[in-house]
Amino acid sequence: RDVPQPIDKPMKARRLRDRLLQHEGLNFLLTNRVPRIALTHAMGWFSRIRSPWLARASIAVWCQFTELDLSDAKASRFDSLHDCFIRELKSGARPVDVDPAVLASPCDAVVGACGDMQGTTVFQAKGFPYRLADLFGDETAAEPYRDGCYATLRLRSDMYHRFHAPHDGRIERVTHHSGDTWNVNPIALKRIERLYCRNERATIRLRLDAGGHVLTLVPVAAILVASLRLHAIDARLHLGWRGPQRIDCDARVAKGQELGWFEHGSTIIVFAPRGFSLCPGIETGAMLRMGQRLMQLPDTSLSRAAFSMRPCRTST
Repeated sequence: RDVPQPIDKPMKARRLRDRLLQHEGLNFLLTNRVPRIALTHAMGWFSRIRSPWLARASIAVWCQFTELDLSDAKASRFDSLHDCFIRELKSGARPVDVDPAVLASPCDAVVGACGDMQGTTVFQAKGFPYRLADLFGDETAAEPYRDGCYATLRLRSDMYHRFHAPHDGRIERVTHHSGDTWNVNPIALKRIERLYCRNERATIRLRLDAGGHVLTLVPVAAILVASLRLHAIDARLHLGWRGPQRIDCDARVAKGQELGWFEHGSTIIVFAPRGFSLCPGIETGAMLRMGQRLMQLPDTSLSRAAFSMRPCRTST
């Protein structure tokens, strides 16, 4: 007679969780048709409560809904959930590709919409375009990227939340745009038009040492995460800021240097001018780690001639 097999309760719970989260209508309802801004404020308050036991309990619950892996975290214990969200990594956990002919990914991410721009129009999902001028809040700022290249990098909540410079250069300007906190997962991107243009976001203008090319990085907030720390301006951008606010600066950064962090997880969109191209393997759905190859610079033959072999830089 067959012996009954024990029921793997954790496995059953995970399967049930996955079925619920993958149900598009339910997922969209639970993460969007709710008081988004109020929940985001509440999450910000809760995550900063300094209580190691509460942090451990919260992280245990978090692990039930994500694939959270803290094996490469510098700290093994956290005094708050916020400390876990913005955790630093062990030295050498993210080697940075030092080839000057490529941009490194600024963050750990799942690649979303990416590729060549159609004029100054890009896509958040198939059939859902948006104008760069609407995202930047400025027609003039969008024009240099006409027919350029872009990559949407989505940080899941369980990923490393700090982001880094994709190349050597100088941060010239940061502009903050107040907005909403729609979820930025693929389900919402297929339902909410111009979602990135509606959400809280910042535009970071980075002029590269290589060729003087200008990139724009756009960190976009989402539900439960509408707070962004930028070292270049020593400020935390959050829902309390109102209206586009331009902050001129002159901050020197090295490839792989930390620029700041999200306080939960969201999206960074990288825009480059015409002549840049995606590196092989960069496509929708690809998994990236900070420091890996993202885009190829123009005039690669000249760039490579200046490249000398040396050990990879590492993120600390």
